Amino acid sequence: MTCSARLLPWVVLVLVLFGSGIVRGEEPMPSRATEARSPCAIHHPSDERIAWHCRRLQRGETLEGLFGRRWIDVARFNRIDRRHAQPGREIKIPLRLEDVAEFTPLPHRYPAGEQEPQLILVDLREQFLGAYEWGTLQFSLPIASGEPDNETPVGDHRITAAHRAHRSCLYTIEATTVPYPMRYALRFYVNAQGVSYWIHGRDLPGYPASHGCIGLADEQMQRRYYGAPADPVLDDAKRLYEWVIGDRTDSGTLLPLSDGPRVVILGGLLEGGKERRPIP
Repeated sequence: MTCSARLLPWVVLVLVLFGSGIVRGEEPMPSRATEARSPCAIHHPSDERIAWHCRRLQRGETLEGLFGRRWIDVARFNRIDRRHAQPGREIKIPLRLEDVAEFTPLPHRYPAGEQEPQLILVDLREQFLGAYEWGTLQFSLPIASGEPDNETPVGDHRITAAHRAHRSCLYTIEATTVPYPMRYALRFYVNAQGVSYWIHGRDLPGYPASHGCIGLADEQMQRRYYGAPADPVLDDAKRLYEWVIGDRTDSGTLLPLSDGPRVVILGGLLEGGKERRPIP
């Protein structure tokens, strides 16, 4: 194959992916990119490390169809799941897919956790969670934290309970009376009014959307209650849950944890590039 022949597929890919929208640094799109609920309008500090382009998904387009096996990397970069990456939505598309391979904005080493066998670090500015062992990152996951009027409490907390089949006693699935499923739930905080805050499975719309809990992708739950995606893949909530539980016996009922991992929550929501709350 000649050099020009080898370049042709990449030229076609660039034309397909970047045929509409802008590259970061150009004039902003005049449509939904300025809306608070467009991933393109959510500015994370790590965005500055990666050149990206804002593009509205067109009819018939899916993450899998556009990016093949790299769709998970692009979803992580956008903090979004497939049910929300639908035609009409805008997403950030990296100019080089290699730049978001196994994407994480969190540090590989977290010195404050070097004495901890397990520590969960949550960066609200980045909308990402990291699982650390003795200060070394084992894996990281995109999150959906509390929306601006119901922010996730920052500070130093600890996992005090686990419940694999937890359900909300306050909220229901939209337009139903079904209690909202909070599978693979890990309690990290109880406020003065006795309201518990959990890390649990949910959907990831690409922006902070919870009532204060920390949501992780659970596509199996979404297929059951929302009918999509047809082939669940993302099971981030289950992955973190099993890492926390380890070899403990889990009967499926509420499991108190006297020695659960420390949870450090840093930062505050970013809106339009402005930080709402300083890092403690």
